[in-house]
Order: sequence, then C-alpha cells, then structure tokens
Amino acid sequence: MKRIAKFEKVSAEQWNRGFLGADSVYDNIVLPKRATSGSAGYDFFAPFDIELKAGETVKVPTGVRVRIAEGWVLSLYPRSGLGFKFRLQLDNTVGIIDSDYYFSDNEGHIFAKITNDSKDGKTVVIPAGTGFMQGIFTEYGITEDDDADGVRNGGFGSTTK
Repeated sequence: MKRIAKFEKVSAEQWNRGFLGADSVYDNIVLPKRATSGSAGYDFFAPFDIELKAGETVKVPTGVRVRIAEGWVLSLYPRSGLGFKFRLQLDNTVGIIDSDYYFSDNEGHIFAKITNDSKDGKTVVIPAGTGFMQGIFTEYGITEDDDADGVRNGGFGSTTK
C-alpha cells in the first residue's frame, strides 16, 4: 500500500471561527481511521450528537483536514449502513477533497452536509464519536495537454469564482 496522506485536526482557531466554539467538542474530535486492515474507507466520526428526522439536513464540521500527495484525491461517501437503513446521503452526492484544499484559508476544514432521505419516516441518531461518513483515496491522472495553473482558496466551487 502507498502511504499518500495524513489526517490532522484543524486549529482550535479555525474550529471556533463561527462554528461550534465548544472546546470540549474540539478536544474530542477523532481523526478518521480504517476499521480493519482490509477496509478501503477511512471512517469519519461525528464530532457531536446528530439527530435527523426524515427530510432534515445538517452541515457537519468534522474538525479534520488532510494533507494528500499530488495526484491523489479523497472521495467522501455516507457510511454504507446509514445509507442502507435510512437513505442518509451527502447533499453533493460524493465529496471530493483535492490535494490543494489543505492550503486554503480555512485550513482545508472538511465539512459534510447530510440529509436523512428516509421514505419511512425514520429518524437517524448518530451519537458523537460514531462513524457517519467514509473517505477513500484514489489516484488520478491528467491529460497530456493539461495547463491548469489556478490557485485554490476555499471549497465548494472556489476554483471557478
């Protein structure tokens, strides 16, 4: 296996920039990890209790950033069991974390916007410290005539502003 990335917590200053502001939550942030040696996905853990009734959405600051080698990307998905049982989904379907996001003004702070799309009226309860999303690193290529030279600062469409 290639070792191409490292998860880190964002700084306490970044965490407190208009988000939760609770030092006890920041202190309890758990960095993503794989559950087994055969797991492809790194589980991201809820930094606080999350409860979503059917149709509800929440934006979750993970408190996590990742340094990724050039030529690799981190793709984010809901945990399989939550998607299967509750139709829990990421609002952007698949989160894409590029290697240069780490250097953004927000320190590359990874967020997830999740929705309980239950058609059965089920409520999703995710206790703090429980895995709710998973990330998989993937190597990618570029075209022979690629000439991209833009500089990222932020996420969610920042490279097209």
